[in-house]
Amino acid sequence: MEPDRARELLAAERERIERVLPGLRREDVGELADQDEPADQASDLYENELDEGLAEQLREALAAVERAEARLAAGTYGLSVESGQPIPDERLEAIPTAERTAEEQERYDRHRG
Repeated sequence: MEPDRARELLAAERERIERVLPGLRREDVGELADQDEPADQASDLYENELDEGLAEQLREALAAVERAEARLAAGTYGLSVESGQPIPDERLEAIPTAERTAEEQERYDRHRG
């Protein structure tokens, strides 16, 4: 993949993450009246946990963008961090932060989980 195309894809991914991430930080609207309602408390707890889970996924995705940008600067973008084999451009177009070939990623995920 051409470095300019890789930069474009990574910049778009960074922008997407940075646009969504702040929206997950819920603001307390200060409504004390419904704090006594168990259903409202449960709903708030669920939403907070869901938002925190999504925020964590986005922080991990942002870290992956940063690692990909570092590989791009080092001249190793598009090569597997595991084997050094080229990652197909089609995979990088779909997942600009891909660190491994699809087969290597499948093996990695199986052993990790």
